[in-house]
Amino acid sequence: MDQGGTRLTGRPLSPNDETASAQPGGPDSETTDDERWLVVNGRRWRRTDPSLPEDVVAALKSHLGRGRSGVGTAKKDADNDAVAAARRRVGLAKHGLGERGPYWWDDTPADRLERAHQALAELDALDEPPSTSRTSS
Repeated sequence: MDQGGTRLTGRPLSPNDETASAQPGGPDSETTDDERWLVVNGRRWRRTDPSLPEDVVAALKSHLGRGRSGVGTAKKDADNDAVAAARRRVGLAKHGLGERGPYWWDDTPADRLERAHQALAELDALDEPPSTSRTSS
């Protein structure tokens, strides 16, 4: 898969590959020469856009972590609506980081920053309580 993980060796994934615990920057990971991809245990993952400011990356990764946690909790509770909402949060965060969607290296830094800010605004809006309209009599 070009947008996600790709086996580089051409051999099928073994069950152990799916549950590998290597972390980016860990002993079982490496970066490609063009620094666009991270290879962990033979799988290729798109890296976070390096042009994004640290505070934006931190905010997006916070949403990403909360989304991933929410997926796990919702699955344990067998709540399909909550799983979908949590996966939406994960997807928005990954798009903002440049890890999904259009390749970040194909866009200008200004466009990439705008995409990250737009994703962050959508993610922050998910945390706002629903507005209630009150009519006065």
